[in-house]
Amino acid sequence: MNSKTPLILLAGYLGSGKTTLLLHTLSQSSKTNKPQKIAVLMNEFGDVGIDTDTIKGENIHIKELLEGCVCCSLIGEFEAAVKEIIKKYHPQLLIVETTGIAEADNLVLSVRDSLRQVDLKSVVTVVDADLMIRFPALGRNIQLQIKAADVLVLNKIDLINRSQLLDCKQKLCTLNPDAKIITTTHGKVDLTSLIPNQRTPLIHNKVHPPIKHKVTMQTFSITTSKITKKNIQEFLIKLPSTVERCKGYVTIGSSQYLVNYVRQHFTITKGTGTPKLVFIGKNIQKHKKKIETLLKKHL
Repeated sequence: MNSKTPLILLAGYLGSGKTTLLLHTLSQSSKTNKPQKIAVLMNEFGDVGIDTDTIKGENIHIKELLEGCVCCSLIGEFEAAVKEIIKKYHPQLLIVETTGIAEADNLVLSVRDSLRQVDLKSVVTVVDADLMIRFPALGRNIQLQIKAADVLVLNKIDLINRSQLLDCKQKLCTLNPDAKIITTTHGKVDLTSLIPNQRTPLIHNKVHPPIKHKVTMQTFSITTSKITKKNIQEFLIKLPSTVERCKGYVTIGSSQYLVNYVRQHFTITKGTGTPKLVFIGKNIQKHKKKIETLLKKHL
């Protein structure tokens, strides 16, 4: 009888830094004397995957699930994809990175009830420290992701002060007093830290059937052409507050850049990918034409 495939479920709200953490852990793993054979299943709510081009390696296999959320509309596809990866690739570890609006408790139940081939080692939730301070009233999705976690990675602590850090940790302890808390910047966490000591009962084993997930977020994408750095910055500053997340690639001069926008904060860094921006937000479709017009004015 074949042993089960270890699985880590990686959750976290929009822009919290899940992929950055994933890139770091995979990079560290590849540098060991005996790198693990790792498979990554990435779920993007939008119609295009942004990060798969940057997550490559000799021992890494990647599969995407686009245009939906694996905890509800794509649950069947999620289960089928996990089974396919295990059958074709035989990974030593499977990491599932969920979309930012996913509810981890739904996925825990799916893994527990329908995927006998895997052993869920840990539910890891990445939390944006900066966002916790700027928007202290945590939404339902964020709270559910925090409560379901075995490990809480408090990311971006370089953007807050010591007093604010203590406030964040206290809030996390209140929502989930049993989770292991790791503080970091730029997702710098070792892979071994993401699996709690097995002597401690895993929190995800306590998950009960949740209320049906209602997706209130909407998404659309816009193909981009050449733009100056100044103009893309001005465009991002003028985005309506309904845009919670914007991510994608633009061409500046002769180079491509990755745009990362999270509620009025953004970074623009060197990267390579299809020139396209993905927007996510509540009822964002009604703002699509306005955003398209705004972008055209800055091209």
